[in-house]
Amino acid sequence: MELRNKVDSALDKIRPALQADGGNVELVDVSEDGVVKVRLTGACGGCPMSQMTLKMGIEKVLKQNVPEVKTVQSV
Repeated sequence: MELRNKVDSALDKIRPALQADGGNVELVDVSEDGVVKVRLTGACGGCPMSQMTLKMGIEKVLKQNVPEVKTVQSV
């Protein structure tokens, strides 16, 4: 399975929790060296806790499900 598809599939596991709070995550790019770029949307876009959500939630789940992921960045 292509890396982008694996990342998108892992994001599907996170989306229900984000959507429950009125937000979502959009996959922007996945580089060959394991850098994933995402955009937090809805309530997550302006939330003061968005960096915590990004690192402790999204990045953690992605690394557990897709070992090739090195880091997650918000754009």
